Amino acid sequence: MKLTISPGGIRGSVNAIASKSHLHRLLICAALADKETFLRCSPTEAEDIEATIGCLSALSANIHRREDGLAVTPLDRNRLPDTADLPCKESGSTLRFMLPVVSALGIQGRFHMSGRLPERPLAPLDEELSRHGVRIWRQQPEILCCEGALTPGDYLLPGDISSQYITGLLLALPLLNGDSSLNVKEPIESEDYITMTLEAITDFGRSPLITGNRYEIPGGGTFLSPGDINVEGDWSNAAFWLCAGAMPGGDVRLHGLKGKSSQGDKEVCAVLECMGARVSWEGDVLCVSEGVRRGVEIDARAIPDLVPVLSAVAAVSEGTTIIKNAARLRLKESDRLTATAQTLNALGAKVYEEADGLKIQGVPRLSGGSVDSWGDHRIAMMAAVASAACDGPVSITGAGAVKKSYPQFWEKLSGLGKKVTADE
Repeated sequence: MKLTISPGGIRGSVNAIASKSHLHRLLICAALADKETFLRCSPTEAEDIEATIGCLSALSANIHRREDGLAVTPLDRNRLPDTADLPCKESGSTLRFMLPVVSALGIQGRFHMSGRLPERPLAPLDEELSRHGVRIWRQQPEILCCEGALTPGDYLLPGDISSQYITGLLLALPLLNGDSSLNVKEPIESEDYITMTLEAITDFGRSPLITGNRYEIPGGGTFLSPGDINVEGDWSNAAFWLCAGAMPGGDVRLHGLKGKSSQGDKEVCAVLECMGARVSWEGDVLCVSEGVRRGVEIDARAIPDLVPVLSAVAAVSEGTTIIKNAARLRLKESDRLTATAQTLNALGAKVYEEADGLKIQGVPRLSGGSVDSWGDHRIAMMAAVASAACDGPVSITGAGAVKKSYPQFWEKLSGLGKKVTADE
């Protein structure tokens, strides 16, 4: 799929979509709960969420779509399948959350992966699961298998790896017959996502006892459905619109975001303010408009998903922007440091790739041109935001990559003053 985006600023109002991160967690808790749960949210067909729904359905949970959300009938733990084929697609969250859960349920699982997911790391999560009674192996490069039943006990993970590993265990350990503990060694990255997980399992009645970085997790129970729960708006995807507001000619109003969210990517507001954008709340509407745009230093350790779109803003900001502690972006749907640099440079930016980040020398305007999405939803959306500062149109090959997290993105962009044309 190739699209061409007209040059010029992005202006108008847009509603935030349901948080992918929050919805993954709530779906799993609801599927493991004692009764039906209704997850109230705007409709979503994001491929990552479809992957989690597909995996839970393979375990016998029943998930029905309604206009205002998802009704989840939990799986019956007395009638679990002996084996299950689990369609993870390209979703790292789905794989890393579901592998411990399937192991805790004692099911033999076959996790089907696509894209770059087979290349993305699982250590040391897989090693810790193996230490507690689970055998894990590759049947094929794209199929990961597990068998055996996870045993209760003491678990240990470093904190400077993906927080998804920690979330996976926090979701799985309450399912075991005995009590467990999870110790997380400092330093801890993406701590906000761990907080989000703790909030989700607390909403479902399974609060661990927390002492520092140690979680005491009672076993032998089930998740307790709250009946009806709201899914937050997605700060990660809203960041593209917020950064568009900070670009030349930009003025964007976001509806449906929670200001006191535990989502780490809410930090986009603070970074944009440092860069000189005008950021304000009008009631429950978040407004961002163009300011002076100046280079800053960005520590991406806790906000790696914001790097591509903040780089687009930095590309047309006065002075130099340094982005550091972003090395794990090389293991995403693309090598996002390389993809961000090469994509923006193809549009006329001056971006220099470094071992764990980017150095961006701001220029007044970008030229436009043809780029590839690298099969990465965030690179495709970044290029669209960059078009606001371009003198000519931007053509994006592989624009369909947005289906992974934001299938409605191009439709929404068309409603914000941009002409989006499909190329033959």
